[in-house]
Amino acid sequence: MKSFKFILLVSAVFLLNVVTTFANPIKPTDQLRGEIVDIIGFSFLDDYEENEYSAEVLFTVNSEQELIVLSVNSESDEAEDYLRDKLNYKKVDHLPSKYGEIYLLPVKMVKE
Repeated sequence: MKSFKFILLVSAVFLLNVVTTFANPIKPTDQLRGEIVDIIGFSFLDDYEENEYSAEVLFTVNSEQELIVLSVNSESDEAEDYLRDKLNYKKVDHLPSKYGEIYLLPVKMVKE
């Protein structure tokens, strides 16, 4: 019975840690943000009708320094698909300070 209580306590602490991590995404550093802008590029709107798209990208960086896109929130499905395809599993120079850091990056793409 004691081992069951211990396992239950450990599970509760782990779940609380996961919920807290997802509830409080952090802003990426300027260097990481610059790398992401370079990956996205500047020709993204050439094939789309709208002149401006906005999105919020929730992502993490894995141990192999790859971006892992967790979600993309935008009013445009095109922008969501584009950002997910462009960013997911792309290498960056960023090393997270702790495993499992979740970043939230607002993205605004404007056609010039």
